[in-house]
Parts: sequence; structure tokens; C-alpha cells
Amino acid sequence: MNSEQTFASWRQTITMNETKTLALLSDIHGNLTALEAVLADLDRLGVANMVCLGDVAVFGPQPAAVLDRLQVLAIPVVMGNTDAWLLDPQPHPERDEQTNFINEVELWGAAQITAVHRQFLQTFQPIITISLAADVEVLCYHGSPRSYDDIIQAMTPDEDLAKFLAGHTATVLAGGHTHAQLVRRFHQSWLVNPGSVGVPHEFTPDGTIRRPHGAEYGLVRWENGRITIQLHRVPYNTRRVAEITRASGMPHTDRWLANWGHEKT
Repeated sequence: MNSEQTFASWRQTITMNETKTLALLSDIHGNLTALEAVLADLDRLGVANMVCLGDVAVFGPQPAAVLDRLQVLAIPVVMGNTDAWLLDPQPHPERDEQTNFINEVELWGAAQITAVHRQFLQTFQPIITISLAADVEVLCYHGSPRSYDDIIQAMTPDEDLAKFLAGHTATVLAGGHTHAQLVRRFHQSWLVNPGSVGVPHEFTPDGTIRRPHGAEYGLVRWENGRITIQLHRVPYNTRRVAEITRASGMPHTDRWLANWGHEKT
């Protein structure tokens, strides 16, 4: 799939209700327990408006259950790279020692997906624009507005951002993909990455990745003529995730769980 061509051809616009607060969810990756923790926190805060920035199902123990939950929620969902992959799942080419692990986990996830789930996946949009107020928009994508594979990080040079974001000047530019929370100014826009609901990343001093014990999301609020952006991390029962994962039949469960601190018992 040529993601740049696909992204150039689609746009979905949604108008907010009067509350003017929007929750940003991203990268659930088949972790229903984490998703439910985020939804419970949003309910506690009284936030009803949500958008999901993609990568919802595979590389986690409950891909079908997460898709079922999102269908019930009926919120707009951006097409992420793993969502597009699910429409025609093929083994990833050999790249490094991680490839076999990723292939086996993701192909197992694809096998859990029904034709009804794939019909739902086909409704995901590469770009979704949400209006908070007149001339105040949140442009939602996965990697960047041009491709779900692009990577935007805190240290991405401005010249690269100019290529990724060319032609887009929304008040808030919201994407996921990296599993790392971010708020950054770029010209007149705010770049926001809410992190990952299901598989958040933190980098240790030696460069390895650990998964903090929490589900991440973001809030964008328009009130009294100003934007407020908040990044949240909600604790939840990761031991329950370990139990669900080991009972799911997903391959490589101990490796998948290891950097959450759930070692084989």
C-alpha cells in the first residue's frame, strides 16, 4: 500500500459538541485492559469526545476484543500502519532478530480478526479533522499527515517536520506511532503525541525500552480563547494483562511481557 497516495486522497471532518474537550487515544495494540482504564478515567473527568489515532488491534493479546469495543464506542479512528497491514496481512521481510518475533505475534493477531472486523477497519481514515471552534482545528493522523509510517519525535529537525507537515497549519497536529508522549511547538501549530494506550515506551539510559505501568492518552481543550494540552498516564492492573496474555494463545507471551516486569513463573 502506498501510504502517501492514500493519505493525499482522504479527509474526514467532525464538529465537536459544546464541551470543547477532545481526548486523544493512540496505539492500543490489542490491550483491552489498558483501553478500559483510559475510558474509565475519561468517564470520571466527564470527557465524551474521543478520537483514536490508529494502531488499535495487533501486537497484543486481545485484538478482536479491542475492535469490538471501538465499534461500540463509535468514535472516529485514524488508519495506522498496523491497521492497514491487517487488511492484507503478510510476513514482514527479515530485518533483524526481532522480525520473527513480530511476525509470529502479529500473524497470530491477524488470525483472530473476522471479516466483520475487516469491514470496520476499512472505515478508518488516514486524516481526520476535528473542529474545536471557528478557525481552531485538530488535524489527526498516525505517523504524519502524509504517511502513517513517518516518525515525529521531540528531536526531529525542523526541516524534516516541514516535509512531514507540508501544507498543514491546524492549531493542533495530533499523531501517534512512536508510543512516546510529546508536546512541541512548530511555527503556529502545536504538535501532540498522546503516547500509547496499550504499549507505552520509555527509554532507559542504556537505550533499551521499558513499558511503564500505565495507559497513556492526551486531552486538548479549547476554553476562553485558549488551547490547553494535557498528557495523562492512568495506572491499571498489568498483572491482569499478564494473565490474559498467557491465556490468549498468543505466541512469545513471556518475551512480550518481559519488559513490563512480568517474568515467567
